[in-house]
Amino acid sequence: MKRITSAHNEPLKHLARLLSQARARREHGQTVLEGVHLVQTCLQHGLMPQQVYLPESRLHQPEIQALLAQLPEHLITLAANEALAKITSLSEGEDVMALLAIPEAGALPVGGDCVVLERVQDPGNVGTILRSAAAAGVGQIVLNADSADAWSPKVLRAGMGAHFLLRIHSRVDLAQWRSGYQEKLWATALSGRPQNLYTMALAEPAAWLFGNEGSGVSAAALALADGSVHIPMAGATESLNVAMAATVCLFEQMRQRMQAV
Repeated sequence: MKRITSAHNEPLKHLARLLSQARARREHGQTVLEGVHLVQTCLQHGLMPQQVYLPESRLHQPEIQALLAQLPEHLITLAANEALAKITSLSEGEDVMALLAIPEAGALPVGGDCVVLERVQDPGNVGTILRSAAAAGVGQIVLNADSADAWSPKVLRAGMGAHFLLRIHSRVDLAQWRSGYQEKLWATALSGRPQNLYTMALAEPAAWLFGNEGSGVSAAALALADGSVHIPMAGATESLNVAMAATVCLFEQMRQRMQAV
């Protein structure tokens, strides 16, 4: 196995740039997986990292040995713990890192279910929405350029492996996409005579549009939708966190479809 002892080594400097810069991820078409769970999930879904960096102190641990059994030796690099600790975004520096080519999303969806994010900027919210979409059987994600980078370290951690079940279309012009999308587009918003989520018929394929954490869906994006939807709430509660709202909508859609079978 190859071995690295310094964070100034060029491969680790490259990882550090990918971890901290969305621009670097776009330019190279690569991201970094941090932690054994993400790397294992990646492998389970048939994706092979381009290189895996293992902290020396954990080499003989059972979960690391199980990971090694799935990887060709030429893809493995041992790294001194202190070298990895200097570049990781994790609080625990002694963890696995993997360099991964970002999967191609293919053509923008023209039909079928999808989730559309407009200016959703918190990485934790984006990751949670991706996780909920995957769990609810929605496989296509469309994000505009003002949303958090779907392949950033924080979004990857919040997604808990959901990325590998989804086709993620980033930095999309929503108006251009909408001109070719053939299904209904529902926006969660309180304007435009919103429909009650629980009285809607959600058997047909559709897209769900979720907006910024503070200001919601913009007027321009709302104009692209076929209608707006609200989630009934008890008491004086005004709104839900965008990730929670997305989860409620997607699972109500799934519930209706399961009930109809």
